[in-house]
Amino acid sequence: MAELKTKRNDASVTDWLAAIADPERRKDCETVIRLMKQVTKAEPAMWGASIVGFGSYHYKGASGREGDWMLTGFASRKQDLTLYIMDGFAGYDRLLAKLGRHRMGKSCLYLKRLSDIDTGALKELVTASVRHMRSKYQKGK
Repeated sequence: MAELKTKRNDASVTDWLAAIADPERRKDCETVIRLMKQVTKAEPAMWGASIVGFGSYHYKGASGREGDWMLTGFASRKQDLTLYIMDGFAGYDRLLAKLGRHRMGKSCLYLKRLSDIDTGALKELVTASVRHMRSKYQKGK
């Protein structure tokens, strides 16, 4: 089996932030870091070269593949701020309706700017997702 390329590493989150040229995007990233740190009670860490992740869980898939992944995280991409909502969006219709302007993938939430959304709804969404992931993968911890 191929090894997962995106892994937690010791790269500096501070250096990653400083390299973001757009000051508004950098400020949005700083805000997301504070929000995710508050929700997870975990320090931010780089996962690969471009993802900031918080906490971790160990998974084992039906195929036998297993590994470690972040509870939640985000990346600053060219077009969007991408937040990783690891359990997907099923059951979060109320929060998504309150959130404001966004797009979604399977477990990715795409935002242009935090000024486009209700950050209270975003915090509720991240909190609910992290709670779900912990209950599913970290029983007894």
